[in-house]
Amino acid sequence: MNRRLRRRLPGGQGAACGVARVGGDMDYVTEPAFDHQFQELIARGDRSIVLDLSGVSFCDSAGLNVLLGARRQAEASGAMLALACVPEPVQRILEMTGVTQLLQVYGTVTDAEAVFGR
Repeated sequence: MNRRLRRRLPGGQGAACGVARVGGDMDYVTEPAFDHQFQELIARGDRSIVLDLSGVSFCDSAGLNVLLGARRQAEASGAMLALACVPEPVQRILEMTGVTQLLQVYGTVTDAEAVFGR
């Protein structure tokens, strides 16, 4: 994840939907940075959050744990979390592990925003 979560505004203060683009590797090295940045994103107060994974080049079990942790954090704050633009290799991992049963996955950010009523 090259240690950063890029946020796209508008959003915050109870907005319908915030979007963040994730890039690079999602693994044990980037897990702490992602967690910290996701907590900042949650603090903005968006009712729905879309993670645009189009820039993710690698995801291992720690990366899956990051996504599941993000889901728990979102739910604890009363927000909904969805994934969008998931690269095919990552999509296969999500499907094989059953993560797609827990997280909503959309083909595009626009599709996710439409469902969340942006």
